Amino acid sequence: MTASPGDELVWIVDEKNKPLGSATRREMREKRLIHRSTYILVADSADRLLVQKRTTSKDVYPGLWEIAAGGVVNYGEEYLPSAIRELEEETGITGVELKEHLDFFYEDSENRLWGRLFSCTYDGEIRPQPEEVAEARFVDKGEMAELLSSERFTPDSYFVIELIKKEKIRPFERLFLP
Repeated sequence: MTASPGDELVWIVDEKNKPLGSATRREMREKRLIHRSTYILVADSADRLLVQKRTTSKDVYPGLWEIAAGGVVNYGEEYLPSAIRELEEETGITGVELKEHLDFFYEDSENRLWGRLFSCTYDGEIRPQPEEVAEARFVDKGEMAELLSSERFTPDSYFVIELIKKEKIRPFERLFLP
């Protein structure tokens, strides 16, 4: 019998990203504990961005679009192995080199986390994990603008978009500039 996702142990950290120990994912959500998460931007060779829509069964931001694959870092796991694992779980993407960009603190009414932003280029088939991803597709600048104006994205996606523009993270920043 496999443990439920709510029973998984995750890193709990302080405001400076210093590890404090572990908690179950359920406890982390209930108490809004600061944890670690990965964010992986995926571009194809035409500089289109992979966006995905979360399933309605997700514990936070159900049914919303997001601009990055990724997820919560498990207890005892480092950011890079977590990013590799999450990218494969959510999209089926393996064997790509992940470029590390920056760490950031994010907070809203449901989440408090230290995120690490990665990116990669990938031109193969996307195989979304049906339990987590309802839809995934590559979008160009025009399609991204249309999605942003007509659909709801996760709050942290909007935050990451602003980071991408501020830090001029290529090739992604051009997707969000006027």
